[in-house]
Amino acid sequence: MASRQRSRLRRTLLAALVTASVAVPTAGAARPAAVPAPAPAELGPLARVTAADLDARYAANRDAVRAAERTAADYGDRKRAAALRAMASPNRHFLSFDGRDGGRSVEVVGDLASAEHIAVLVPGSDTALGSERFRAGAVALQRQLGERAAVLAWLGYPTPATASAAAITPGRAEEAAPGLRDFVGELRAAKPAARLTLLCHSYGSVVCAKAAPGLPVAGIVLYGSPGTGADSAADLRTTATVWAGRGESDWIDWVPHLRVPLPFGELGFGTDPLVPEFGARVFDAGAGGHSDYLVPGSVPLRQLASIVMGREPADA
Repeated sequence: MASRQRSRLRRTLLAALVTASVAVPTAGAARPAAVPAPAPAELGPLARVTAADLDARYAANRDAVRAAERTAADYGDRKRAAALRAMASPNRHFLSFDGRDGGRSVEVVGDLASAEHIAVLVPGSDTALGSERFRAGAVALQRQLGERAAVLAWLGYPTPATASAAAITPGRAEEAAPGLRDFVGELRAAKPAARLTLLCHSYGSVVCAKAAPGLPVAGIVLYGSPGTGADSAADLRTTATVWAGRGESDWIDWVPHLRVPLPFGELGFGTDPLVPEFGARVFDAGAGGHSDYLVPGSVPLRQLASIVMGREPADA
C-alpha cells in the first residue's frame, strides 16, 4: 500500500512539474522588480587575505550596505531597510556586496585570514539578501568547525522561488555557475594552502554541479538535493570527493528524479545523488527535514563539519 501511495504521489508531482514547465519561457524573464540600490564601489578581485586587507574590504562593503539601506528606506521598503541595517552591524563581515537586482553578497563567518579549512555555502531556493536562516546556518557551522575554520555564505545569484518553474529547470544554475567558479578561483589563489569545500543545499546543488568541472576544491557536498542535472558524479568532471546526504523527513525525497527534454530546455535534474549508480559517497544526514541540515547540535551539522575538516563522517 505504501509503495502504491508513493508511486501515485510521484506521478502527481510529475504532472505538476510538467504543468509548471509551460510557464518557463515567460517566468524566467518576468522576475519581480527589485528594490533599487546604488552601485557599490569597485573593489576588484580578492587578491590577499591579510587582516588589514580584509578589514579594509569589510569596511568598504559595510558602507555599501548602509547606502543600500538608505535607498531602501527612501523607497519605502521598511522590511528591506531593516534587513540591510542588520547586515551593516560592525560584527558582520562581507567580502562582497551589491544591493542591486535583488542583491548579491558573500558573508564571512570566522577569521578568514587564519582559516585552514573553508566551507563555501551555496544556497537553494527562496534564499534572499539578508536571510536570517542562511546566516544562522553559517554561524552554526563555523561554531561546530572551530577557530581555525571560516564559513563563507555565498549568495551569488537570484535563487528561484520553491513554487516556481525556475526551481525545476537549470537556467538559474547555468547563470550562477560562472560567478561561483570565479569566486572559488579567487579564493584558492588568495588561500592556496587552505582546504576548500563546497556545501550545496537543494537547488544550490545544481549550481555546484554546473560549476564543478576542474574546480579547485577538496569536496563537493550535495545535501537536500533534487538532482544535479548529471547522471553520475563522474559526469561532474571533478577531482573533488563528491558527497551526498538527505534527511529522512526531507520532502525533496518525493520529487521525481527525471529529466524531460522540452522545446525550450529541460525539466528536472535527473539521477538521485544518493543512489549507488550516481557514485557519490553517501553520509547519514539524520532524521530532519529540508531546512534542518545546519541546525545547532544536529546530526547533519556534525557530519558536514567532519567533511569540511577532512575527516570521515560517521557511518559514511
